Amino acid sequence: MGEANRKGPLAGVRIVELAGIGPGPMAAMLLADMGAEVIRIERETPVDLGVSKPLRYNLTLRNRTSIALDLKQPASVERVLQLVAGADALIEGFRPGVTERLGLGPDVCLARNPRLVYGRITGWGQEGPLAQVAGHDINYISLTGTLDAIGRQGQPPSVPLALLGDMSGGALYLAMGVLAAILEARGSGQGQVVDAAIVDGTASMAMTFFGLAAAGKWQPERGTNILDSGAPFYDVYACADGKWISIGPIEARFHAELLERMGIPADAIGPQMDTASWPHTREVLAAAFRTRTRAAWCDLLEGTDVCFAPVLSFAEAPSHPHLKARGTFVEVDGVVQPAPAPRFSRTPSAMPTPPQAPQSPDADGVDAALAAWGLSPEAIAGWRGA
Repeated sequence: MGEANRKGPLAGVRIVELAGIGPGPMAAMLLADMGAEVIRIERETPVDLGVSKPLRYNLTLRNRTSIALDLKQPASVERVLQLVAGADALIEGFRPGVTERLGLGPDVCLARNPRLVYGRITGWGQEGPLAQVAGHDINYISLTGTLDAIGRQGQPPSVPLALLGDMSGGALYLAMGVLAAILEARGSGQGQVVDAAIVDGTASMAMTFFGLAAAGKWQPERGTNILDSGAPFYDVYACADGKWISIGPIEARFHAELLERMGIPADAIGPQMDTASWPHTREVLAAAFRTRTRAAWCDLLEGTDVCFAPVLSFAEAPSHPHLKARGTFVEVDGVVQPAPAPRFSRTPSAMPTPPQAPQSPDADGVDAALAAWGLSPEAIAGWRGA
């Protein structure tokens, strides 16, 4: 595939991103990775959550131009509206009502561009008793029932990485909603508001488990079901060197293959789905896995149908032969990071560009971005020295 074709399937789609934290930048990155042209409007003093790092490591800010504006100034608001006039979508992640007070709410933006998709990402949603309350990933997944289900039997709920709420229930659903609305707008000529709430998206992701619970097939006590560490054949185990492996042979034939390859007679444990025998089975498997190193178990089990994988760290994952063969990770500006996903056969995504520092409105780089956006020379001149 020639480099000329490596633009991604969203080439030509223009998105304005009002800078926020967490799921908003992640959604914008996903769209930019797929070729959308994204201009990020950054605060003159970006938000610091106490985990600040050099810009090159702030990976969700890759693949876009960043412009610093003071949105409390009418001239800056007008500049954003000029971008909105030529945009397919706008993404914002403020509390409900904030962009309205800034003069950049949906009504104002849709008046400037009736085809605009106005994507809003919040934790609690635009409406409801908690809409104006602060929160974070852990709170949103708590309310949906998902956090209660994560953890081992007899233990408190286990706090997962901020992936389930912010990045999955939030960013992915925002990106999907924005793309769906852009498709609809191209047919109808009318834009709309996309209200992406992390509570809604997280609840949606838990669809299977709500169905199992309603059917009486999911026990409310965490760590007692097949997919929540309750089953000994769907869990992680420590090896002789203190490293970990994971197994998940739910299907009977895969389970039988695991026992055969490990040299464990089937009659040494109880029937696979007999929950009464699970504690004993776990002891047998744990003792067996402790007899070899993780590397030795990889030699024996990886690449077979026993549903096996080593538990790798962030540092180890990019070097795994499978992920190297697929190019799952790339190096950009000296930083190893996940490659754009998913993959497209005819319009593959380009290699990511590193995060940019916010530029002033009259910077030369901003001129080029505005020209590519379609602003006239007169409009671009108006950005300088205002």
